[in-house]
Amino acid sequence: MTTNEPDQTDIDSVDLPEFDESDFEEAEAAEGYSDTDDEGPVPVVAVVGRPNVGKSTLVNRIIGRRQAVVEDVPGVTRDRVAYDALWSGRRFTIVDTGGWEPDARDRAKAIAAQAESAVQTSDVVLFVVDATVGPTADDEAAVRMLRRGGKPVVLVANKVDNPRLEAESAALWSLGLGEPHPVSALHGRGSGDLLDAVLDVLPEEPTGVARPRGPRRVALVGRPNVGKSSLLNRLAKEERAVVDSVAGTTVDPVDSLVTIGGELWNLVDTAGLRKRVGFASGTEYYASLRTAAAIEAAEVAVVLLDAHEPISEQDQRIITMVAEAGRALVIAFNKWDLVDEDRRYQLAREIERELRRVPWALRLNVSAKTGRAVDKLAPALRTGLENWSRRVPTGRLNQFLTALVQATPHPARGGRSPRILFATQAGTCPPRFVLFTTGPLDAGYVRFVERRLREEFDFAGTPIHVSVRPRKKNGRGRG
Repeated sequence: MTTNEPDQTDIDSVDLPEFDESDFEEAEAAEGYSDTDDEGPVPVVAVVGRPNVGKSTLVNRIIGRRQAVVEDVPGVTRDRVAYDALWSGRRFTIVDTGGWEPDARDRAKAIAAQAESAVQTSDVVLFVVDATVGPTADDEAAVRMLRRGGKPVVLVANKVDNPRLEAESAALWSLGLGEPHPVSALHGRGSGDLLDAVLDVLPEEPTGVARPRGPRRVALVGRPNVGKSSLLNRLAKEERAVVDSVAGTTVDPVDSLVTIGGELWNLVDTAGLRKRVGFASGTEYYASLRTAAAIEAAEVAVVLLDAHEPISEQDQRIITMVAEAGRALVIAFNKWDLVDEDRRYQLAREIERELRRVPWALRLNVSAKTGRAVDKLAPALRTGLENWSRRVPTGRLNQFLTALVQATPHPARGGRSPRILFATQAGTCPPRFVLFTTGPLDAGYVRFVERRLREEFDFAGTPIHVSVRPRKKNGRGRG
């Protein structure tokens, strides 16, 4: 069988020129990519405000992906949740908080306490107010709390979706926090100007302390009746979730703190996905939405497949959903106690044929019923998460790519072969790489580069994204 991808050539024998980081660092800084902020602490920005003013939506806008869970009801966010953010080459930690209310009681009081702790441990506070409602008594009470904290505060007038509302947001001057910054977190309007204002008040030396990372979030997903709840109960060593032979027993995601391999994990048992979300209806539709949200909120997903049944189209769709969400992936073939020699042979052929798009996924053969190999789940999760957050130093990355391109250059098109000028890692979780080139690269060559990146830097268990940024033609001759 022929392929458009180049052969894997041994690059160890290639004579490398001396690598000079100054060849690309200026252009890299102009594009906003840099490794320099990875070392040492980064500033902490806390997002606070009363319930349902759009704090989590704003956090998603700032980090550039839908990770904080959002719903059009107050009280969805309850704890402090920290995310990595980048703007204009400056890295910082953004902390989402629950709604703050004065005189709160019971659970609302605990949520408010978490928000106040986030203020105390931050360098800058984003105070979010609903511009369509205007300043309220709760907002004024929150201002008094923020002044006691003594941290710089940037006032955010959210839900400003048009110029008329922008004029009305001027009423927020009355809060005494200075100029309100009108934004629409949902549509992105004004978010760039807001982030510029945040960078203006960020200290050079961070004084805040990010909250220590809590238990890693693991989503258990798969078709109905593949054994997700049974695996959760096996790992928890008690009945945490209802188990029945009837498919579809679990409807709502079930969060459980479980100790696996001596480490505490937050496992989320989800509803079985029968169909695409758009084709589901009734309870199944909402269960599918909750499962999709659980995948978005997780860091790693364990996709359970029924080992003694053929790999189905729905199994592949669920795996694709996890990969496209950018989550680390472990595929667990459950019910291994029911698999005989003939089925093992057939399964090996199915894996080769049906899962060829995710050869990087970690695979385990387990039995939730008997406990077979469930102790191997924790090492697989740690490996996937470690690689999911892996960062490759820019110098090492470009030395590797220089050798790779010299050993296997891009095929010539129209008498010319586009070159990779330099590359940088634009982010982690999952790892994202940008190749700056003299022209567009063939899709097959990009896949070849991605495969060699995986082999060289060990990205088992995590998707990686490789994008190409061709050099702009400005009409000037080369110097």
